Amino acid sequence: MNKMVVANLIHRPLRSLISIVAIAVEVTLILVIVGLSIGILNDGKQRQRGIGADVMVQPPGASAIGQLSGAPAPIKIADKLRALPHVAVVTPVVTQLNTSGSVEVIYGIDLPSFEALGGPLHYLEGGRFQGTYDAIIDDYLADAKHLRVGDSIKILGPHPFHISGIIQHGRGGRKFLPLATMQDLLGAQGKASIFYVKTDDPKNADLVVQEIKNIPGMSDYGVRTMQDWLSMMTPETVPGFSTFINVVIGVAVIIGFIVIFQAMYTAVMERTREIGILKSMGASKSYIVNVILRETLLLAIVGIITGIAISALTRMGLVTRFPTIRIELTAHWILRACIIALVGAAFGAIYPAFKAAQKDPIDALAYE
Repeated sequence: MNKMVVANLIHRPLRSLISIVAIAVEVTLILVIVGLSIGILNDGKQRQRGIGADVMVQPPGASAIGQLSGAPAPIKIADKLRALPHVAVVTPVVTQLNTSGSVEVIYGIDLPSFEALGGPLHYLEGGRFQGTYDAIIDDYLADAKHLRVGDSIKILGPHPFHISGIIQHGRGGRKFLPLATMQDLLGAQGKASIFYVKTDDPKNADLVVQEIKNIPGMSDYGVRTMQDWLSMMTPETVPGFSTFINVVIGVAVIIGFIVIFQAMYTAVMERTREIGILKSMGASKSYIVNVILRETLLLAIVGIITGIAISALTRMGLVTRFPTIRIELTAHWILRACIIALVGAAFGAIYPAFKAAQKDPIDALAYE
């Protein structure tokens, strides 16, 4: 039977190739888009963790998902936070979403307190801010844009910024400006978007959260530990993330289902006489169904392997071309993509298989 299955597929190379490509596209679509989405999510989590804070304080109404709220909070709040007994370091940060050219979050930082929070920045080139219009960028961005210390870059307006330093990635943003400069650019003097707090002991983070909420006028502020924030950043808890993933999977399954259904149905119609010969020789209905499903399974396996290989090559190409993006091809999602592709292909072949099994051998033998 296996020899016959392989021979049938080789006999119709174009149709077999189209089916394999369809399964490969299905697997690639799932792995690359899901991998890109999860990679971006996890990259954001790692960079937030790298800031070194134990507690995050955001103004009322600010999104818990990302630090994209502008600068609505008085910076004097930092002094109130520093006065708390278990607080070691507080650094105010102004963040601004920039969609010019690419979607990114620009960080305005007070460099001394920012470094006191998570340790000195690891400079690969250059060093600290030297002037009002200096900028620090991370190595991923420098590689992506082919930038070096001393180059000029436009950020949030026409005035060029001088790159004073390139740091190792993983400390929040990819572009950093002096806090006062960012406030001036946004017209938010004396304001901040978020306050990062380091406690004297990470075990006191929950206690500090409660102390901050007890400060008069701050009961409505978004105060949470960094661990709580990190636990929120999962595909299940980020609004719309799971829906997006399910839509991608649904589209991929439909592609695979339709192509396999069309290929197997057409193959059954073209092999009416062959099926009649098999049944006249004593082949049972289950035997005929088995033949069709084995052909589908073989096509699916080859398509899955091809799709995984294409996904890996696509990941390498995208990361090489765009160093700032992250694509995660995890074993969990590779397994899920394989199962989804196999199930979709099987469903696409069930009707053609049973239709072939129901053919009357006399009518099939008389078929021209």
